[in-house]
Amino acid sequence: MSVIRQHLIRPVARLLSAVTGPRIVYGWRNANGTYCPNTRVSTHTAFEHTERLVLADHVFIGHFNRIDGSNGLVIDEGVQVTNYVSVLSHSSHRAVRVMGRSYLGHPDPAGYVRRATQVGAYSFIGPHSIIAPGARIGKGVIVQAFSFVSGEVPDFAIVGPRVPGERAVVMGDTRDIDAGLLARHPELQPLYQAWAGRDALAQALSRQGGRPA
Repeated sequence: MSVIRQHLIRPVARLLSAVTGPRIVYGWRNANGTYCPNTRVSTHTAFEHTERLVLADHVFIGHFNRIDGSNGLVIDEGVQVTNYVSVLSHSSHRAVRVMGRSYLGHPDPAGYVRRATQVGAYSFIGPHSIIAPGARIGKGVIVQAFSFVSGEVPDFAIVGPRVPGERAVVMGDTRDIDAGLLARHPELQPLYQAWAGRDALAQALSRQGGRPA
């Protein structure tokens, strides 16, 4: 499907969705000119400051999300963002709280957070989650629903809140989940290795007592 056709489809889909409900539209062009034909985004997700947002190909972004590129946001290949998620690169709540009425229009509000954010390849962001400004989520990560994620998240981590409302912590490893499937379907191993790396594949298979094909 041509780039021109994709640019025609997106506004038409938005208009139709006002009557028919949210729709997923294929194709995304970044401000740097790169075109991602296999990236799918909802007509009902809010994208802010797309000039500083980079989506890789094969990304999926579902309905009713807020994707904030104001201070730099990279979402790598194959990431899945479900529904009702905020992925942020700025935060103003402290500044508004301490400055009150003087906040609006101030050129450099006290406590205003500006930090670039990144979500690594083939990670999954569960519904009703918040990815805080400056978060660096590794590849192959699962963020469980209702999580608040900040700081560094290691590759292949499963993170979630142990207590509702608390910051998400590491609770497992996605390679434990992937191990059985990779062992039963060796034809998938080269595909997994292509983005995860040979070491990750070997570690996953070691959980099943196997080795890369």
